Amino acid sequence: MLGWHVPSPNEAMLISGSKNRGEAPFRIVVGHGALAMPIRNKISFLTLAMQEAEVAEPCVTQQGITLQVRAVIAFKVGDDSESIANAGRRFLQDQKFMPMLVGRIFAGHLRSIVGSMTVEEIIRERQRLASEILDASKPEMAKLGLVVDSFQIESIDDGQAGYIRALSQPHVAAVNQAAQIAQAQADQAASKARQESERNQAEYQQETSVAKAQYQAQIDQAQQTAAQSGPLAQAKAQQEVLSEQAKVAEAQAELRRQQLVAEVVRPAEAEAAKTRTLASAQADATRLQADATATQGGVMLERLLVERMPEILAAAASELRQANVTILNGSEGLGELVAGLATQASSILNIVRSGAAQVGDTLSRKTGDGSPASVLPFSPPGAPPAQSN
Repeated sequence: MLGWHVPSPNEAMLISGSKNRGEAPFRIVVGHGALAMPIRNKISFLTLAMQEAEVAEPCVTQQGITLQVRAVIAFKVGDDSESIANAGRRFLQDQKFMPMLVGRIFAGHLRSIVGSMTVEEIIRERQRLASEILDASKPEMAKLGLVVDSFQIESIDDGQAGYIRALSQPHVAAVNQAAQIAQAQADQAASKARQESERNQAEYQQETSVAKAQYQAQIDQAQQTAAQSGPLAQAKAQQEVLSEQAKVAEAQAELRRQQLVAEVVRPAEAEAAKTRTLASAQADATRLQADATATQGGVMLERLLVERMPEILAAAASELRQANVTILNGSEGLGELVAGLATQASSILNIVRSGAAQVGDTLSRKTGDGSPASVLPFSPPGAPPAQSN
């Protein structure tokens, strides 16, 4: 619309040429439009946007040490009408001059405040330095219609003096020492952990090697046992065979001994017993014959022999028992032996009778001198007849 103007959100529109009831020679319009006649009114715009100013100023401290201080100021025109009016009067025709002017103002306050502080205080208390500069610049900035949103010190450098570096050396040395100590402790801890790990690995390897050796020994032993089981079993079987063969040989030897005893010793003992029995019987017969001869009676001899026959047989049986004779044919062999003894006894009885008859004949004859005739000696069966003297 013709004559209607609207400022930007970050601008203040100043309308001059009309009658203004306020103290300012112009009407201030912010945030809305206003009617201005092209010929009657003049319209100007003042920026309300944020602006930046930099300060790089050499400042001498209380100790006489020159420091190069760099700072950044963020400022703008105030939002109230008084600030806009003050800024409009001063900067409306040359708004680019505002950062330069602000920088110079802050540079002056910076030199003044740094000169009242030591280097140590400036380094340690940067926030205090910034606050004092802001407080000192507020009245002047208010007269200019400006407000400071931020003031930051970027750097403080002493150039070639080396004072700040010298101040930092003890701290740097302490920090380096602490860092070296920490590094040494870390290295020691790392070395200890590494050695512990290596020791654990060595112990584990040792245990593993021992376990492997034990397993290998068990495997070798099992293999050797398995390899020897066949020969051992064969040897054991052969030993059992030899043992059984020895038992068989021993049994055969015992059987052979018993056979030899039965075939040689027992018959020999039986024959010896038989011979002793016959000899005993012959002796008894001879003794009876002598008795008969002494009594000069053949009948008495025969009677005596018959009476003594049970004793003779009992003596023969006793001799057989004492001879420990083994009867090979059982009851049949015993019967044969007894029958043999009875036959011998009958032969002896017949011999005695014959001798008794001879004795009777001899007694019936007398010798010329009245002495009895000589008695013939007793001859056992099978022996040659006795010869008289």
